[in-house]
Amino acid sequence: MEYIIPRGQLGPGHLFQGKEYGGVPISFFWVQAQPGQGPRLHVHPYEEVFVVQEGRATFTLGDTTREVEEGHVVIGPAHLPHKFVNSGADQLKMINIHPGKEVIQQWLEE
Repeated sequence: MEYIIPRGQLGPGHLFQGKEYGGVPISFFWVQAQPGQGPRLHVHPYEEVFVVQEGRATFTLGDTTREVEEGHVVIGPAHLPHKFVNSGADQLKMINIHPGKEVIQQWLEE
């Protein structure tokens, strides 16, 4: 098993899924999004934790929309539809943590 993994090895979405690395019980997206980029509305059967490292993002969590900047942690509750978009002028960098060895999500928008 590899213990040191270069970001480029995680593929174009920079997704680390623990199941691919010996069953590690955590998965995450290593996000580097340009202005205007972000995923469509989706939902998970578990909480998702977003660690905003650089930039600014607008999060939609159910009926709530809130803009946050670097230095914030956002929690997306289980079963609550959510999405984010880079609402800043620069690159958005964050880690999106999924508490399981694989990402489970259902897309709600086309």
